[in-house]
Amino acid sequence: MPLLQVQNVSKSYPTAAGPLQVLTGVSLDVKAGEVVAVIGESGSGKSTLLHLIGALDRPTSGSILIDEDDIFRKSDEALARFRNERIGFIFQFHHLLPEFSALENVAMPALIRGRKMKDALPRARQLLDLQGLSHRLDHRPSQLSGGEQQRVAVARALMNEPSLVLADEPTGNLDMKTADVLHGEILRLSRELGQTFIIVTHNPALAELADRILSLEAGRLVEA
Repeated sequence: MPLLQVQNVSKSYPTAAGPLQVLTGVSLDVKAGEVVAVIGESGSGKSTLLHLIGALDRPTSGSILIDEDDIFRKSDEALARFRNERIGFIFQFHHLLPEFSALENVAMPALIRGRKMKDALPRARQLLDLQGLSHRLDHRPSQLSGGEQQRVAVARALMNEPSLVLADEPTGNLDMKTADVLHGEILRLSRELGQTFIIVTHNPALAELADRILSLEAGRLVEA
């Protein structure tokens, strides 16, 4: 079975003028270890789709299964726990906590899960080492470059060994040279760790690295 199954998902939002339809009948299967890029014009529904897959919002209709688990049959509390344990997020802006070191930021999802810091730190160190940041463990975000901050955010997304990592314009805030380095890191992690990525991007260079490129057009998903 696919790791992810998006089945006939639609999403609309109420407005004064009536429902605003953002996604219409979207279906998608993603295999474990696959890297899928989703492209499309601004307002096409890319971030909305990512938020639904990541259980940050609920669809108007349709279902989403991760490891054959229909996630929207869960209560809000169970869904929050599932999100922390099974899904990693990388956003355009790193959202690191400024008062904590790189090591502590990476460990944070495990602490939220209920693990103790001393138990979480070995994996956090390993992930930062994989990102070439073993010399930056004790540095706070303000002491890191933009590219280093985003690599810390990638490591944080992998902390709880999620089934799925969702990236929303992960290099959109970086210069071209730094973005290219991070593109290579994401591809390497997917191959070395067997990690599954869904990446929303406007960057054609990043999209071309994916196993598949899908395009959202007027709320519908098509092969690019």
